[in-house]
Amino acid sequence: MKKHTAHIFFAAASSLLLTAPATHAAQTLTEGLQSGSTIKLNFRTRYEDVSWDGYEDSNALTLRSRLSYQSGAWNGFAMTAEMDNVTDVSHDVDYATWPADPINSGSVKHALISDPEGTDLNQALVSYTTFNNQVKAGRQRIVLDNARFIGNVGWRQNEQTYDGVSFTNKAIRYTNIFVAHITNVNRIFGNETPIQGDYQQNSNFVNVSYTGFEAGKLTAYAYLIDNIHDASLIAIDANKSKAAAISSDTYGVRWASTANPAFMYTLEYATQSDAHDNPLEYNASYMFAEASTTLGRFVPALGYEVLGSDKGTKGFATPFATLHAFNGWADRFLTTPTTGIKDAYASLTTTVMGVQIITSYHDYKADEKSTAAATLGKVFDYGTEWNVSVSKKFGAVAYTAKYAAFKNGDWAQKVGAATLVSDTTKFWLQADWNF
Repeated sequence: MKKHTAHIFFAAASSLLLTAPATHAAQTLTEGLQSGSTIKLNFRTRYEDVSWDGYEDSNALTLRSRLSYQSGAWNGFAMTAEMDNVTDVSHDVDYATWPADPINSGSVKHALISDPEGTDLNQALVSYTTFNNQVKAGRQRIVLDNARFIGNVGWRQNEQTYDGVSFTNKAIRYTNIFVAHITNVNRIFGNETPIQGDYQQNSNFVNVSYTGFEAGKLTAYAYLIDNIHDASLIAIDANKSKAAAISSDTYGVRWASTANPAFMYTLEYATQSDAHDNPLEYNASYMFAEASTTLGRFVPALGYEVLGSDKGTKGFATPFATLHAFNGWADRFLTTPTTGIKDAYASLTTTVMGVQIITSYHDYKADEKSTAAATLGKVFDYGTEWNVSVSKKFGAVAYTAKYAAFKNGDWAQKVGAATLVSDTTKFWLQADWNF
């Protein structure tokens, strides 16, 4: 059914493109590639220090170099290309860069810093743009809404991008329609990571938003993930060619207020169920509410997010999200626990003499009782977390210092100290240069 839906969307897109007027920014292909083209260079230097109970402390000084090219237009056609290189400045990667990194195969376990060395083709696509339509084919950056479900993981040095075809249409007043068919997800762990570097896909994304309401923006979406191959999960079902434990169908609706800039709020609800060859049968829900106001130079905000669980056996999953932006910067909940998670948080943002300061506090609890034999019936108190960020831009360079401190509740004591939610502190110093 989902494949037929995707075919209908792209057939409609083709008819719209054929009838819409094309732009003529250049007379020849060569002229289009030269006239109006831009080349950008970005360097991002970052020092990261991680202290994680149960693991050896890790630190890394990495440099990401990015070269981007955007051509001019020729009869509506344009090209985009982007290369990234990530290098450990010391040339001695003594930290784990992905969960199953061989560096942790011995008795000494190193804390995770997910910035592996390597050179990657970050984007490579051809686009066709008319007055109300745009089609992109190739490797591309996709960020939908607040990136809670579909994002680019822009915080990590190696960005997440998508191979496929996407279509955006704005022919209906106040309405933005986005549809994509994805064949591969290029994850942050890089091409040289044998297991988790890429996720082959037969997935479809649909996101439709409407801004015609005076009070705000309404968005409806369907993210239908068919994860064709994930070598790290083949052991779940050795007799099948697919190991699709992240395959799922997610449907949701999001409301974001726009009427009063001094008081903003967002409400969101989604449901998720297993799909395709997923060996786990489950249904879980997602709920999100956030409100903020402006008090002089201060912007306080309160939020509550629930990634639900199906009776403690499987939690609501967002495998392609920009996860660092949610549930705290210590990244202790990149994978939703089987018992789900409730995150109640408060933040305060201010700017003083051009310096932006952000502080936040999170309180994490389970959504459902544990079904594990050792902790049967337990509703976990996952813990609490403080986050602080200070940033300032000087000319073409943006400087950032960030700190995250996660304090475990009673989960580590129940299931063992060296868990993904052990006490953790992280510190970053970063300089982002744009030319």
